[in-house]
Amino acid sequence: MSDPTAGTVDGQDCAQLKGAQQLLCLVADPFSNTFHQIAVFSALGYSVGTMILITLAFSIMRPHNSVVYAPKLKYADDKHAPPRIGKGMFAWFWPVASIKEAELVEKVGLDAAVFLRFTKMCRNIFTLVTIVAIAILLPANVISSKKNVHGVVSHGFLTLSTPQYVAGPALWVHVVCAWAINIIVAFFLWRNYAAVTRLRRQYFESAEYLTALHSRTLMLTDISTASRTDEGILRLTDEVEQTSGLPRAAIARNVKELPELIEEHDQAVRELERVLAKYLKNPDSLPANRPTITPSKKYRKNNGGQKVDAIDYLTDRISELEMEIKHVRESIDKRNPMPFGFASYERIEDAHTVAYAAKKKHPHGTTIKMAPRPNDLIWKNLPLSKKDRNWKRFINNFWIAILTLIWIAPNALIGIFLSNLSNLANIWGGFKKEFHNHSTFWSIVQGIASPALTSLVYLILPIIFRRLSIHAGDTTKTSRERHVATKLYAFFVFNNLVVFSTFSVIFTFVQGVVLNPHHVGAWDAIKQGDFLLHLVYGLCQESPFWLTWLLQRNLGAAADLAQVLNLTWGWFNRTFMSPTPRQTIEWTAPPAIDYAVYYNYFLFYATVALCFVTVQPLVIPITAFYFAVDYWLKKYLLLYVLITKTESGGQYWRILFNRLVFATIFADFIIALILKSAGTWVMIGVMAPLPLLLIGFKLYCASTFDDQNEFYTRATLKDPEHLTDAGHKTRKNDRVGTKFGHPALYSKLITPMVHAKAQHVIAQVYRGRLNSENNMSTPMGYSDIAMDPMSRDVPGKTARFAPEQQKERNMFEVVPESHLDFGYFKDRTDFSEEHGGDGELYGRAQDLVSERSSTPRSFLGRDGGSPSSSRASSPGPEGDLGRQSPQEPRQMHPAYRDRSRQSSGGRGNLYSNGNESERDLLSAAQPVGTTENEQQYGLDRWRTGGTGYIGVPQGEETGYEAYRGGGR
Repeated sequence: MSDPTAGTVDGQDCAQLKGAQQLLCLVADPFSNTFHQIAVFSALGYSVGTMILITLAFSIMRPHNSVVYAPKLKYADDKHAPPRIGKGMFAWFWPVASIKEAELVEKVGLDAAVFLRFTKMCRNIFTLVTIVAIAILLPANVISSKKNVHGVVSHGFLTLSTPQYVAGPALWVHVVCAWAINIIVAFFLWRNYAAVTRLRRQYFESAEYLTALHSRTLMLTDISTASRTDEGILRLTDEVEQTSGLPRAAIARNVKELPELIEEHDQAVRELERVLAKYLKNPDSLPANRPTITPSKKYRKNNGGQKVDAIDYLTDRISELEMEIKHVRESIDKRNPMPFGFASYERIEDAHTVAYAAKKKHPHGTTIKMAPRPNDLIWKNLPLSKKDRNWKRFINNFWIAILTLIWIAPNALIGIFLSNLSNLANIWGGFKKEFHNHSTFWSIVQGIASPALTSLVYLILPIIFRRLSIHAGDTTKTSRERHVATKLYAFFVFNNLVVFSTFSVIFTFVQGVVLNPHHVGAWDAIKQGDFLLHLVYGLCQESPFWLTWLLQRNLGAAADLAQVLNLTWGWFNRTFMSPTPRQTIEWTAPPAIDYAVYYNYFLFYATVALCFVTVQPLVIPITAFYFAVDYWLKKYLLLYVLITKTESGGQYWRILFNRLVFATIFADFIIALILKSAGTWVMIGVMAPLPLLLIGFKLYCASTFDDQNEFYTRATLKDPEHLTDAGHKTRKNDRVGTKFGHPALYSKLITPMVHAKAQHVIAQVYRGRLNSENNMSTPMGYSDIAMDPMSRDVPGKTARFAPEQQKERNMFEVVPESHLDFGYFKDRTDFSEEHGGDGELYGRAQDLVSERSSTPRSFLGRDGGSPSSSRASSPGPEGDLGRQSPQEPRQMHPAYRDRSRQSSGGRGNLYSNGNESERDLLSAAQPVGTTENEQQYGLDRWRTGGTGYIGVPQGEETGYEAYRGGGR
């Protein structure tokens, strides 16, 4: 094909035009001159060289800074601790290289293992595509271009490697390569789909999953008013699928304004800590004036908006909030249910059977699915109705669409001026002389600075998208993160690829129509095929930008390994700011990996590479090199530095698969455009089956693997042996209502921390009581919360069993310098939830089935004792939850054999077969059977034998035996 822009402005270049015509010319062709080999080679040298230097610097600093470069080695329990590393400069290579995937799953979790598998898959895909691109596409483009273009000397290698001058039979090479690339991508997607399914099945069979309460618990949302009782939940699950066992149900209760009060309390505590840290920075020489603060508008009743003493005001606010929280907790009862609840089964098979049957059923409008981990729930969104949730989702999508449209203008300006400094020189006379006198230097600057600045601009976008998604109505953090990743990807593909790549083409076409001396109309130009020529030409001209941009991604991978941002930020705060003890402790904790952001970047890189594989084959080896390097570096980070904040069990895989299929189809569309501009319809006809085949491949994988990924089993078991044995056993202390109760009901309130160096002046600074009774008791008569207030100073013990001197707590928590380390606080919920997956990384799994302890695990260490035992080996699974096929007798899973002889007792009363703590839960509640609904039906309807419930007549025809069809 020929250069479609030649002679479009009467032979004049953009510098010779004036005013609007000059701007139009610049917009039309922003990549024509400056993106040449000097810029690409400078980006290559800068990126690879800097990456090597940063990696060497990391290797030197690593042995001397384990808090930054190996915090998991220091804090994780024995099960999750990564392999030990020597002090040698390159001692970290072998542990990272030798660890296998099975061990990775145990050490870092399934989410991290799937992340590494996806990175490795992209590396393998683009390694094979590199062979196709370099061995077939690149030679074909260069040879054909040399035959078709005149004045080869004036065209560089980067231009000849594109299909800009390729025409005729040579384009059949593009067709063959398109089929080869589609086959390669589909093969690796299928292979890894099967591998992820295998990992998920192993995850289902692991002791960690089999002993978790969420693995056999259902979450019900959008429950109608008539079914908002424990009994109503049982009726809903039974309407979906009758199983051999009955679940223990817990309808959620209205926690009123309690979450907002606790959040405000935490903010007030942190604000007081900041004020004290700054005021007590030098405790032996306090500032002359005490710190002041302007109260928020909500609390300006008595001072008219004037500043008040910050310490006294914040301390009073904290005390007021504590009393208000206590009052609200005590006012919560069982008579104000919410439209969601949970049902926990004796066996995992029963729960998954009901969840599978409920995939396409919504009894009375209720949605039933497997419950996530308790720490994965977004509690404030669970009470939302379908209407409210859909409205929030619509508003969120509306604002994202507005942001996408608004971003088009700055994105276009970035492409015109930031990506091509010659355009800036033509507009800015003062810069023009400097640009022409030092053109080589500015070419190097452009190859380095342009992609770097473009990347910095996009760092803020994930923050914006996450803040928008918080208000979108997602019920779990995992689903929110998946939606953030998908929306980020859609935004990047549309704005950073489609708009960025085509705006110059559109304006080129407009320029040709407006400035054409023959006044050819737009429709006539389109019919002549000029638009497609402009499109292909524009893609070829801007391809060097993507070369330099992808090269600099390697620099970002090395910066992640060296933890440059964390080191810089920590040094700046310790040197120039006054960090609080809490902030200092949190800085030493392992940081969490942001899967949504990383997956978006990986998917976007892969999409760019696939779309430009025939436009500029050199992008493929650069992308393969990036994934090869990043796989190695991210493997180290996930082993020794980064944690998964909320483990989903590998549930990100499906969105990755779907978007890679989309990227491949999009790439086929780009190849078809190239073929249409200079090829024949026969070529396009040969490529036409590819999108259809990929869609069929996606449907095949979904039908083959998705159910295995999602459900432990899909068949219910109703054998008589099970009914007479395990079917009548109940775990006394599953406490589904407690473990899946709202955290605001039982979470401990944080205490302001002050540095020990200021302990001797606290009495002078604080003008109030230095201690108060620890009487923040939890409410009575509510089954979703625990009763006994917990001791702040004796972890794992209730206040009534704590030593007498511990019954009072200090208003301030004094932290010595030697304890400003996460290791001293990793067993505390206020730290571990944000920096360790609810404490599981440190041996404090919060979701285990328990039969021994009478106190909820939400308050305790792993075994109900002190957290000092957290590094002990994990407790064995309890009960008999092993998977069983209908054809085989029930076998005990190996994970349970060490505790198989423990007895769980008879079925008993749902509320009265526990210990004293459980009986106290109902001491102030309304008696069972007193409401109209309960008198009519009675909880004995859900009995299958044994002792009836308190106050409920037995053996009536209207009981549950009749409702379920004559019993079993």
